[in-house]
Amino acid sequence: MSPNEIAKKSPLFYAQAACDSLISLYLPEELPPEGRWHYHQGIFLEGMLQVWKHTGDEKYLEYPKRYVDKLVDEDGNFFFARDELDAIMPGLLLLTLDETFGDRRYRSAAGKLRHLFNTLNKTSEGAFWHKDKYPYQMWLDGLYMGGVFALRYANAYDDGSLVPMVIEWEKLMRKHMSDEATGLLYHAWDESRKFPWSNPETGNSPEFWGRSLGWYGLALSQFLDILAEDHPTRGELLAALGRFVEGLIRFQDAETGLWYQVVDKGDQPDNWLETSCTSLFVYAIVGAAKHGAIGADGLEAARKGYRGLIDRLRTDTEGRLIVPDICIGTSAGDYQNYVTRPVSENDLHGVGAFILACVAVAEAEEEEEEEEEEEVAL
Repeated sequence: MSPNEIAKKSPLFYAQAACDSLISLYLPEELPPEGRWHYHQGIFLEGMLQVWKHTGDEKYLEYPKRYVDKLVDEDGNFFFARDELDAIMPGLLLLTLDETFGDRRYRSAAGKLRHLFNTLNKTSEGAFWHKDKYPYQMWLDGLYMGGVFALRYANAYDDGSLVPMVIEWEKLMRKHMSDEATGLLYHAWDESRKFPWSNPETGNSPEFWGRSLGWYGLALSQFLDILAEDHPTRGELLAALGRFVEGLIRFQDAETGLWYQVVDKGDQPDNWLETSCTSLFVYAIVGAAKHGAIGADGLEAARKGYRGLIDRLRTDTEGRLIVPDICIGTSAGDYQNYVTRPVSENDLHGVGAFILACVAVAEAEEEEEEEEEEEVAL
């Protein structure tokens, strides 16, 4: 497929093509890291389930189902890391499968993940450590890895105690990790001030890393999708999302529409434009516009970011879509840590984020078309 042909397709076409590229390469249980319950697979397969919901094509349901069914036995038992928030994120698949098929093992497995919140270590104020191997550390990534599952689980199974837990967790992130000058949040915060990257005064890591900010924006946007319209903290979350995406928009690359790996340092020659964070930012900006956290003008930044992503796409010799320029999994650190990370293509972080961005843009386009039709009817 030529670049011109790629550029003429719809957002859902790209979402399906990204799914199909990996379906053609891997059986569900072979997705890397093979045979593991892991958020890499979780973000990709959650994106695929969104494609299923929008297209009705059953293959985008059956593929995630097979991934789960190969790992979860008939009693809901499965192996997963019990000391980290990352293990909770693929639980979103369980919630959709339980709602769709009503198989008790999915709810049983989801319950095991839900009860991690009772055992995971916390800071003195009650924020979850990201992993036990990172003691006393709160990472932006964790709010999506655990928070969205918690709110959806609360709604599905009437577990109201999870809602204030998530709301307080997000507040603690803003309290400790926000930067007033940029509107952004630092990747990580160390309560102990003992980790090498930890600022001795604030406890924060030194940089604004793209994908961590993307996870945070994705979480806030989805919180607003899930919470009731009359929830008492909704206004605060709307304001937080609005400030956040306004900060992001200030650092969007004017030429390409993409964002940099270290978001606020696009003037550095060794910094580079990264697609997974751009995808997540597009999603967050569309969500902010949808919920009224920013004006409709903010959507142009999302459209520009989306066009920038499409411009980067390639196809291989078999016609499979390739999402390039994806940072591999990355821990908190200094500037050199981020800009020297290996760059990959069709990494599940990036493909999953790209699919979600395409779905968000498709929904925004559908809403605009409906509004135009209503105006014509009037």
